[in-house]
Amino acid sequence: MPESLTQDENVESRHPFYSKIVSFAPRSTRLKDRQAKVWDELAPKYVVTPERAIARASISPSERFDAAATFGRDAKFIVEIGSGQGECAENAAGQNPAVNFLAIEVYVPGIASTLVKIRRSELENLRVLQADAAEAFDTYLPAESIDEVWTFFPDPWHKSRHNKRRLVQPGFATSVAAAMKPGGVWRLATDWLDYAEQMQEVLDASPYFVRAEVQERFDGRVLTSFEKKGIAKDRFITDHTYIRNDVAVAN
Repeated sequence: MPESLTQDENVESRHPFYSKIVSFAPRSTRLKDRQAKVWDELAPKYVVTPERAIARASISPSERFDAAATFGRDAKFIVEIGSGQGECAENAAGQNPAVNFLAIEVYVPGIASTLVKIRRSELENLRVLQADAAEAFDTYLPAESIDEVWTFFPDPWHKSRHNKRRLVQPGFATSVAAAMKPGGVWRLATDWLDYAEQMQEVLDASPYFVRAEVQERFDGRVLTSFEKKGIAKDRFITDHTYIRNDVAVAN
């Protein structure tokens, strides 16, 4: 089982050197028996384990992800940020066996659920990374290595005093741009209108992205349990699509 199961979920917030703002909140890391068994069986192969820095979901700045070595091939590379229970990742990987998928998720139970789906669908082109997505894009994912980035329903942090915790901010957009290939696609979705507006404001202002002409629901985005909850509460779903241009990101 993952080491984090025996750790206090709030250790990061108490650590004297861990003071940066993160886009996720502490949650339980406890696994059900079935999940724990699958973790023990599949995590060594399917869970990417970079050297950590201070916190459980952090990554040492010296670490770099090697897609070719991880998947055993060179192929189109798609990264999903906040993959949750793995519903979208499972469907996408199953429908596109020639594509390499990396699902980034910070919560252990979500990763375990994704492992269950990997075994169920016999997926060889999907890997999972437990990480703070901001750190992963800042240092871990190599420059111009990603063809598509998916950010579906990130934590909305809907209280105004918490807006600073939202993932899609100018600095993060620059980090994503640096990791993407020119012509790459960033697909986003949210069920909070003000966050949808913030996403558009941030990416419209970025010198590295161009808004796509078509802004419709992405066919590859399956209806997840999380989205169903938003719909049940009558929240409107907004999709954004942006194209990475060829403007180089300044170091």
